[in-house]
Amino acid sequence: MKVFDRLEALLDAGEPQAALAEARTVVLEIERRSNVVAGAVDDFLIDLMTLAFVAEAYGNHLAEAAHKLARRRLSKVRLLTKT
Repeated sequence: MKVFDRLEALLDAGEPQAALAEARTVVLEIERRSNVVAGAVDDFLIDLMTLAFVAEAYGNHLAEAAHKLARRRLSKVRLLTKT
């Protein structure tokens, strides 16, 4: 799915603020057919916001844990939308 590929590329870009702005637009393309999918998308956005905040406040070297969490949430959204 192109949407997930673009989101993964954004996460790997190293520009969390730009990634967050783009992700807010991109996630609108994800069909939220259930409360579970909608919740997973919301969790992903929260994690991406956390990553952007940590990277801005403390530098990218401390943002690695938030980056991993955001990628895991994105994987969850991808799996949930396949069903």
